[in-house]
Amino acid sequence: MFNTPSNGSPAGPPGRHAPGSHVLRVLVADDDPASRLFLVEAMRTLGLDAESCDDGPAAIARGRQEAYDLLLLDCRMPGAGAQQVLTELRGDPAAPSAESTAVATSAEMDATERQRLLSQGFSEVLQKPCDLSDLRRVVALVQPDAQPLLDDAQGLASAGSEQIMLAMRALLRDELVSIYQELDIALTDAGFGDRLHKLRGSCGFCGATALAARVVQLQERMRQGRPVPPALHDRFRTTLRHTIEALVPRP
Repeated sequence: MFNTPSNGSPAGPPGRHAPGSHVLRVLVADDDPASRLFLVEAMRTLGLDAESCDDGPAAIARGRQEAYDLLLLDCRMPGAGAQQVLTELRGDPAAPSAESTAVATSAEMDATERQRLLSQGFSEVLQKPCDLSDLRRVVALVQPDAQPLLDDAQGLASAGSEQIMLAMRALLRDELVSIYQELDIALTDAGFGDRLHKLRGSCGFCGATALAARVVQLQERMRQGRPVPPALHDRFRTTLRHTIEALVPRP
C-alpha cells in the first residue's frame, strides 16, 4: 500500500527561503533582556523575521497593529502575561494577529500549568532556558513543510536507545495507518480531538516532527470551533501518508 520514499523529508530546513517566498514573522515578548536577545537572534538564525517587546501591553498593541505568524509570549510580564495577551488578541477579530500561532514561554513550569496553557489556546509551551533544537520544533508549528519527516536525534533522545525508538515507531506506524484509513470519518468525529492529543505525544516521542506540526494545526482549528478547511485536510493527509512511508522498516 505504501512505498518508502527516496527522500526522507520534504523541503529544506528553516532558514532557507526560495526567492520571493514569504518570510515568517515572529514577535518575541519577554521582560528579561537576556531571554529576549537569545530568542530574537535564534529566530533570525532559523530564518524568521523577529521583532521584540518587553511587556504585555506592548505585545497586545503590536498584535493589534501587525500580522505575525508566530507569537512567543512570556508567562510573567509586566502589565499582562502570556495568557492575558493571547486572550486580548483572540477576542479582537480586527487584530491582524488574532489567529497567530502562540507559544507560551516560562522559566518555571509544571505539568499542570503546561496542560492549562495548552487547553487555553497555546500551541506549545517552551521551558526556558531552551536551545535551537527546541526552537526548531516551535518553528515547525508554522512551517511544517520545512521539517524532516523523522528526526532521529529527537527520537533517540526520547527513547534512550535505537531498539526502543524502532519499537515505538512501529507502534506509531500502525496507529497512523489506522487513522489514514478512517480519516474522512475521523475528522467529523467528536472524539477525534482526544485521538489527536495522543497522536501529538506519540509523534514527539518518535521524532515525527512534520506530522506533529500538522496535528497542532488541526487542534488549533478544533479548539476554536472552526471547520477544517479542505486545504488543511489535504496537507494533513499528505504528511500522514509520507510519514507512514518513512516509517517502513529498512531492510
